[in-house]
Amino acid sequence: MKVVNAATLTAEEIKKLLTKPAFDQVVLSEGIRAKNRELFGEDLTAAEVVEKIVNGVRLNGDADVIKYTKLIDGADFTKKPFIVTEEEFSEAENLVDPAVLTSIQKAAANVRQYHLEQKPNSWLTYREHGSILGQSCIPLDRVGIYVPGGTASYPSSVIMNAVPAAVAGVKEIVMMVPPARDGKVNPYVLMAAREAGVTKIFKIGGAQAIAALAFGTESVPRVDKITGPGNIFVTLAKKAVYGHSDIDMLAGPSEILIVADESANPAYVAADMLSQAEHDVLASSIVITDSLELAKKVEGEVQVQLAKLPRQEIARASLEKNGLLIVTTDIMQAIELANISAPEHLEILTVEPFQLLPYVRHAGAVFLGPYSPEPLGDYFAGPNHVLPTGGTARFYSVLNVETFMKRTSIISYTQPALAAVKEDIIRLAEAEGLEAHANAIRMRG
Repeated sequence: MKVVNAATLTAEEIKKLLTKPAFDQVVLSEGIRAKNRELFGEDLTAAEVVEKIVNGVRLNGDADVIKYTKLIDGADFTKKPFIVTEEEFSEAENLVDPAVLTSIQKAAANVRQYHLEQKPNSWLTYREHGSILGQSCIPLDRVGIYVPGGTASYPSSVIMNAVPAAVAGVKEIVMMVPPARDGKVNPYVLMAAREAGVTKIFKIGGAQAIAALAFGTESVPRVDKITGPGNIFVTLAKKAVYGHSDIDMLAGPSEILIVADESANPAYVAADMLSQAEHDVLASSIVITDSLELAKKVEGEVQVQLAKLPRQEIARASLEKNGLLIVTTDIMQAIELANISAPEHLEILTVEPFQLLPYVRHAGAVFLGPYSPEPLGDYFAGPNHVLPTGGTARFYSVLNVETFMKRTSIISYTQPALAAVKEDIIRLAEAEGLEAHANAIRMRG
């Protein structure tokens, strides 16, 4: 983990430190490249793997979904359906810890309430001469959500993707989740899906899942939009199918940036850095502080806590590659650097965090004060945890109810209303050389 003094760097050097590489420029580890050679018989890049899978599923439907699921995940659906059955739901209900299920239900309720409060309304307004203008906010018909799976369990991702879609009024929510080798799905993921309003679940992962949602197959219905996080193959597949289906965003590795002053508890800061570092070796954990003393304490505390983590190898590799402690001249410079980074998660651990909030322009989500750690947002508080990464918080928004809605304009003019403006419209149409446009107005007298 690097410790740097901002005063010794040029503006360009600081920007380079804080700017993440584009998601599709991530260099695959030799382990993944070797796996690609084993599976496909040639040394393919991630983009080439995705192109092969997406084109195959588009042309061959279920046959290639089954082929690639067996090849990549080891689950064989040649003689059984990959849709989750009612029997599997019943089995899952018997396997889950009731206390964990209660926590899932509480989290879903919080997320539902938060997103209900942001739901937009349709509206109409009356103008001169009886004209009416307005806007309809309409839910999408069918959406697909992707939830990482296989050996892992992410019921929180189910809640964060499905609940806003349900609140928006989407009638059909189709979920994709990679199966384990035995063809099963984690029971907590299934219970979260039922709680969140998912209507169909398919045991399909990776690029083949995204392609099946975008183009449809004999078993999988085609959707209007695909949301949800995934690995580099999932992200590249979303990029490849965009236009055939809408997508939420192109998400990269997880990241946290913590702005802290001397009042911050170094143990809290270290813990929050590690909460992101344990995700992935590509995850980014950055602290920007105006206190050199705090930076040194955090550096030491990270090592103490790291030694106790089950995923310490991943977290250590992440910190070595993408961990940063930056010391600034003052706290306002720290906020300026945070805006340059435009992080997925921004924590502000200062004496008066709300005083700095008006200066934050670019962040996926902002966590204020020592008792608002990033995992609170990941699991329970209510705001969505599907957030822009890689600096895209400069122009992307957090996943929300409007992600699953579209807006349609409404225009209704009376004859007097049109007569009052017709000469302006005719002049504008003629200025553009569109005589038929002008004539459509002129014909109405």
